[in-house]
Amino acid sequence: MYKRKIYLEDKPRFEARDEILAAFESTPEKELIPTVDALGRVTAEPIFAPVSTPHYHASAMDGVAVVAESTYTAHEQNPLHLKLGEQFVHVDTGNAIPSPFNAVIMIEHVQVLDEETIEIIEPATPWQHIRPIGEDIVQEEMLFPQGHALRPADLGVLIASGLLSVSVVKKPVVAVIPTGNELVEPGQEMAPGKIVEFNGTVFANFIKEWGGEPRLHRIVKDEPEKIKEALLEASVTSDFIVINAGSSAGRKDYTVHIIQELGTVYTHGVAARPGKPVILGKINGTVVIGVPGYPVSAYLALEWFARPLVCKYLGVPEPERQKVTVKLGRRIVSSMGAEDFVRMNIGYVNGQFVANPLTRAAGVTMSYVRADGLLVVPPDVIGYEQGEQAEVELLRPLEEIRNAIMFTGSHDLTIDLLSSALKRVRTEMKIVSSHVGSMAGIMAIRKGEAHVAGIHLLDPETKQYNISYVRRLLAGQEVVLYPFLKRKQGWILPAGNPLEIRDVRDLLEKGANFVNRQKGAGTRILFDMLLEEAGLEPERIAGYDREMFSHLAVAAEVNSDDCGAGLGIYPAAKAMGLEFVPVSDEEYDLVMTRSFYESEQFKLLAEIIHSPAFKVQVENIGGYQVVENAEPKRLAEEVK
Repeated sequence: MYKRKIYLEDKPRFEARDEILAAFESTPEKELIPTVDALGRVTAEPIFAPVSTPHYHASAMDGVAVVAESTYTAHEQNPLHLKLGEQFVHVDTGNAIPSPFNAVIMIEHVQVLDEETIEIIEPATPWQHIRPIGEDIVQEEMLFPQGHALRPADLGVLIASGLLSVSVVKKPVVAVIPTGNELVEPGQEMAPGKIVEFNGTVFANFIKEWGGEPRLHRIVKDEPEKIKEALLEASVTSDFIVINAGSSAGRKDYTVHIIQELGTVYTHGVAARPGKPVILGKINGTVVIGVPGYPVSAYLALEWFARPLVCKYLGVPEPERQKVTVKLGRRIVSSMGAEDFVRMNIGYVNGQFVANPLTRAAGVTMSYVRADGLLVVPPDVIGYEQGEQAEVELLRPLEEIRNAIMFTGSHDLTIDLLSSALKRVRTEMKIVSSHVGSMAGIMAIRKGEAHVAGIHLLDPETKQYNISYVRRLLAGQEVVLYPFLKRKQGWILPAGNPLEIRDVRDLLEKGANFVNRQKGAGTRILFDMLLEEAGLEPERIAGYDREMFSHLAVAAEVNSDDCGAGLGIYPAAKAMGLEFVPVSDEEYDLVMTRSFYESEQFKLLAEIIHSPAFKVQVENIGGYQVVENAEPKRLAEEVK
C-alpha cells in the first residue's frame, strides 16, 4: 500500500525544467522521407545542392539571343540588321542560350523585317537578360543547416536542386497516458461522477503541433499495478511519457510513488499556479512528466515541460509568444513565492490595449479557450492594481485582438448571436465579452476600458431602467444610451416548480436554496428591491451570498438542485429545460462613448441589430424583443 504524500515541493519552474532537460538523453533518429511530404519537418543534417540552378545559361526574357559585341554599332541613326541563325536566334524565357550567343534583347526592342531579318537600334551588353549558371543555387552550396524547419518555399528549392528525398529528424514518440476511475471514453454514456476523457486528445494535438508523434494510450484505472504496467511499457516504446492525473497528493494519487519505485523522481510540485502538482522523473532512462487532471493546469504544465523536450529532441529553439503591454481593467491579486498564470481577455480601446482576467479556476477549460493572452505574475510580485500597466503573452494574433469589440457589463445570450453575425459580415471582427455586471460595465466605460456595456439597472425610486445610473455615474462624459432589448426577468426553478415558488416570500417560507448574481449585477439590484418591498432581510435567504456571474450559471446551479431557485432571464431557464415564473419586464440597453457610437464599428453593429435576420434569431429564443425605433441621440443628450 502506498502512503499518501500530502506535501508538494515549491521548486522554481525554470529550475525544474532545466533539470529534466539535462536528464533527457534520447538520441534523435534520422529518417529519409519524400520532399513533397516534408513540410514542417526538421532537417537532420546540413543539405548541400547537388547541382546548380539554373544548370545552364538561361534566357531571362522572351526575345532574341545575340553576340553582344556584334551589336555595338546599333543606333537610332544607324539601325543594325541581323540574320536568323547567323547573328541571332529566337529564345523564350527559360530557354538555353546556345553558343556563341551571350546576350538577349527583349522582343519589345526588336523590329521584325521579315521571317529571317530583324532590326535593332540599341546595342546589347554581354550577359544582359541571361541567368548565368548558378544564379539561384550554386552546386555544393549549403541550402539549409541541420535543425531547420522546412517551409513551403524550402521544398521548392530542394526539388529544384534535384533532391526528391530529404533526411529529417524522426519525430519524438510521446506516450500520452490518461488515468482515473472517473474517466470514460468519448461517446460513452456519462453517469453522475463520470467524466469524458478529453485531456488526452488535447495533449496529443499539442505534441503534434510542436513536432512530436503522440501515442494516445487507453484509459488506465487508478490501480497501482495497471499504472505501473502502462509506464513500464511506454518507457520502452517512447522517447518520453506524459501521464495525466494522479500527480497531486490525493488518496489515489499513486503516480509519484510508482515513478519513485521504478526509477527516479526529480520534482514533485513547482512554484506556479495553476499547475503546481507536476511530477518530473525517469523510468528505464525515459523521462516521465506527470501532469494534473485539471485541464488548464495540465495544458500549462505540458507547455512548461513537454514542449522543451520535443524542441531539444528536434534541435530547434522553443517558440516565443508575442507580448504586448496592456492596461489592467481589474485588480489582480497574487501570492508571493509562486508564479501566477492569469488568463486574460484583451481589447483595443481608445488607442490602448485593455485586459481583464478570466476565471482563475484550474478546471475551467473555456477560460483557456477564450483567453487572448496570459499574464505571468512573477513570484516576487503580490499582484497589480486596476489601471496599472503589465506585459501579457498573446495566445491570439495581435490584429485579431485589435479588431475585436470589447463588450462588458451584464451577461446576455444575444451577445453571442451578435458576435456570430458580426463575424459573418466581417471575418476579421468579433465581440469579446466580459460578464462583470451592469455597474462594473458602466465603470468600465467611465475608465475607457471597454467599447460597449450592456446594462439593466432598475432605479427603485423612479422604477425606470438605466437612465439615472448613467446620468449619475457618467456625468460630464460624452455618452450614448442605446435601447437594445426588452426581456423578461423571473424565477428560474426546477422543472415542475416542486416548491411552488411564486414570489420572493416563498423563497424563505418554502426553504428554497437561492442562487444569487454578483454585486453590481442588474438582476442582483432587482432581487434586493424585491426583498426590501417584502420587508425581508437578505441574510434570511438561504444562498444569498452564493454568487454566479451569468444567467446560464444560475440556471445550471438550479438544474442540479430540486430545491434550487434563482432570478434571471427566460432564455437561461429555457436552455436548461427549467420552470420560469415571470417577475418583470426589463430594459437591457447598451451604453458607450459618443465617439464609439459614431464609429464605423458601431454603425455595423446597429445594422446587424436591426436586420430582420437578427430580430428573428432573438425572438426565437423566447422572452426577448429587439427595441424598435430607438432614439439614441435624444437619450444621449439626456445623459450627458
